[in-house]
Formats: sequence, C-alpha cells, structure tokens
Amino acid sequence: MRGGTSKGAYFLAGDLPADPGARDGLLLRIMGSPDPRQIDGLGGAHPLTSKVAVVARSADPEADVDYLFLQVAVDAPEVTDRQNCGNILAGVGPFAVERGLVPAGDTETSVRIRMRNTGELAVATFPTPGGRVDYTGGAAISGVPGTAAAVVIEFPQGAGPLLPTGNVRDTVAGTEVTCVDNGMPVVLIPAAALGADGYGTPADLEQDTALAGRLREIRLAAGRLMGLGDVENSTVPKLTLLAPPRDGGAVATRTFIPVRCHTSIGVLGAASVAAGLRVTGGVGEGIARLPDSGDRVRVEHPTGFLEVDVDLDPSSPVVRRTAVVRTARKIFDGTVFPRPAATAAPATRSGGDLDPAAR
Repeated sequence: MRGGTSKGAYFLAGDLPADPGARDGLLLRIMGSPDPRQIDGLGGAHPLTSKVAVVARSADPEADVDYLFLQVAVDAPEVTDRQNCGNILAGVGPFAVERGLVPAGDTETSVRIRMRNTGELAVATFPTPGGRVDYTGGAAISGVPGTAAAVVIEFPQGAGPLLPTGNVRDTVAGTEVTCVDNGMPVVLIPAAALGADGYGTPADLEQDTALAGRLREIRLAAGRLMGLGDVENSTVPKLTLLAPPRDGGAVATRTFIPVRCHTSIGVLGAASVAAGLRVTGGVGEGIARLPDSGDRVRVEHPTGFLEVDVDLDPSSPVVRRTAVVRTARKIFDGTVFPRPAATAAPATRSGGDLDPAAR
C-alpha cells in the first residue's frame, strides 16, 4: 500500500513469524535487501519505499489495532523498530478494515491505532460508503500524483515532554538548535547556521560531505541530550533544516533520515516541526512566518507542503491536539514469494523487539 508519501508492505502479525529474528530475516528477503536496487524483492531502492507495517487486533481497550512499523534497510541486512512512521500509518486503518479487524461504518470509519513503536495512540478516519473502503476522492497531498480519499489522522496529547532536553534552545556541537518531540524526535536547525542551502535539492544536499559531517556530529550529541542514548545506528532523531518560506507556507524544511535527505517530510516529523515553531524562543523565531490566527501550520518541503493543525499551550508548552490529512491507496493484494533463505544475509536488529505492554 501507499501510505502518504511512503510505500510499504502491510502484514497481519499472525502471518509473520513470532520470533523477531526470523521475522526480520523474512522481511529482508521479501523486500530484496541488502541490495541498492532491491531488485529481487518488493522494495523500491529508497528508505521511503522499503517499509513494513505489522498490524494486529489490540488488547488495549483504548485501541482497535496495534501497528508496529519496521524500517527495512536498503543496502544493509538491517531491520529497525526504533522509529515510527506517520505516512505508513495512513494505510493502517484501511488495511484493518480490508482484513476484517475492524468493522466498516456505512459512510465513514474511525480506527483507533496504538503505535507499538512509541506506545502512543492515533485515530484515522476515512470514507467507507456502503461498508467498503473507498480510496478515491478529491484530497491532494504533495509528493503524490492525482487525488485520493482523505485520511484524517488525529493524535491526542502525548505522554512525553514536548522539549525532551527541558530547554527551548540547546547549543549542540557549537550550533544552536531546538530539540522537540511531538510524535517524532526532531532537531530543528537553522540552515544558515550551517552555511547550508535551505532550498537545495535532496540530491545536492546529500553530496555536501562537509554538511553531512556537521549533521552527524549534531545528531549524535543531540540524541544523548534527548535521552535517546547512542544513536549511531538509529534513524532518530531526525534533523530538519529551517529556512524562510518561499511558497506561502510557514517555513521551508529539509529533513535528513539520517543521512539521506527526505524528498518530502514525514508526518510525525512535520508534527514535531510545526509544534517546535510555535514554542516561544525556539530557533524558528525570525525564520518562520506563522499565521496570525488558527492552528494550521503549512510546512514546505522539497516537493510541496504538508499542513499540520497544532493546538499548543505556550505556557507549558504542551501540545493539546495534532491532526494531519493524508491519503492512502491499496496497490496490490496477494501472495509474495521471498527469495530463498540460503541466499540471504543474516538480519541484524536495531532497537530490540518491543513488548506490546512496555510502551
């Protein structure tokens, strides 16, 4: 399925091995990793198209389904659960209805989703006329051609602090940043502070070896400050460069995951950016142009924009509500044939398997 601006394979948890090592080995074979082209599997040779959602009925009375996101590395035999994915999240509700985990409403359906990677909740609402998922509609999102049915994803107030370091600004590796977590740990960095082109193409930015070195230094130090420990082999925190908007939005962004520059921006990453811009005294001041009224923040990215509604209590600061509009589409439904295990490299894990009750 395509979820937002990502693409991945969605599985029922019961259709995969219960053992994390066996499961990850199978997913590597299914996606075609490790191989820079992923030519022998379903993967699309890019982190944004090498993703997996594992979905099951939830034992949590506040949720209908559990969703575990797994990032399958492209050119390394690695599967990690150390981050979440809000784009793939957009397909979880429709998938749950398609697979009979949640009954469809007559006109629309809301699915309560527990995100196992973080333990947080989300509610996805989408059209189901006549009790069937309808993927067609008039909602357009940047980075996806055409239009589709809107999937409205609402996130309640998170349990963790919005500012993980306790500070509005931190000096990390000699650079002032704002560390924020509104569903995804993100480090906000003024592009000018690194002498970087805040409007450069992802390909050009990825070729800037000096910038890559500075970003790595900042990420490793910020990860410790944010309580994430050693993030050398992790994809979080994300790093987002900020520049003044050019296309009517609030801010221009370039996000790194961790060294590849995102061709758009992740949903949860954008939620963190939008919240961080509203924090008084953050590094976004003097860069962002926030609307005079309303909760909506338009975050510009390399292929367009993503709009996020953020209701923030600036005195705390606490985010009371976050909502985004995404789309999703079922691409195919069937049987995948993984390459033989004898030809596959052994899987390595990042983050450890998650106990469903641990978060």
